[in-house]
Amino acid sequence: MIDRQKHWNDTYSAKAEDQVSWFQVKPEGSLKLIAAAARDHTAPIIDIGGGASRLADNLLARGYRDLTVLDIAETALAKTKARLGAVQAQRLSWIIADVTEWQPQRQWQVWHDRAVFHFLTEPAAQDAYIAALKRGTAAGASVIMATFALDGPERCSGLPVQRYSPATLAARLGADFALYAQGDESHATPFGTIQQFQYAAFRRN
Repeated sequence: MIDRQKHWNDTYSAKAEDQVSWFQVKPEGSLKLIAAAARDHTAPIIDIGGGASRLADNLLARGYRDLTVLDIAETALAKTKARLGAVQAQRLSWIIADVTEWQPQRQWQVWHDRAVFHFLTEPAAQDAYIAALKRGTAAGASVIMATFALDGPERCSGLPVQRYSPATLAARLGADFALYAQGDESHATPFGTIQQFQYAAFRRN
């Protein structure tokens, strides 16, 4: 079994944040769904696998005030903290954890995950993620997830992935989560290739 923490720490140590395939200058798909789900800028939001993503930068710029970023790789979070600067970084909560082993100690109104869940190819790991998701959200919460689409890549960062449609992702999450929005994205990587993603938003029942 791969050591996930070592793999991702090594990945972020070896590559600049804008030289990984999932890099986005402005994560438009995520920002649109988050804005619709959290019109109140005091709403608590967590970014699962936020790593060196620029989602936190964009949410801070839009006035959101209760932000948490979780990632398995301390090196990734360190890059985001350095980019934000000490003053801005102190406005966020930071969690270094493998989401499949994590026990949330609070709940969030918006749970966001772009490209973590699709790396969990074993049912046990998926079940552990869903258990954390249920513990970290309450009825009425929004769950925004982006994964590789059914016609997306079969591997990423040297690892196999599980591809989804909104319907198959809904089926995997189960009856506690009702699909209310979906969309497709053709993501242009820094290397000139295109990756097909699907976005799905769920309401916690």
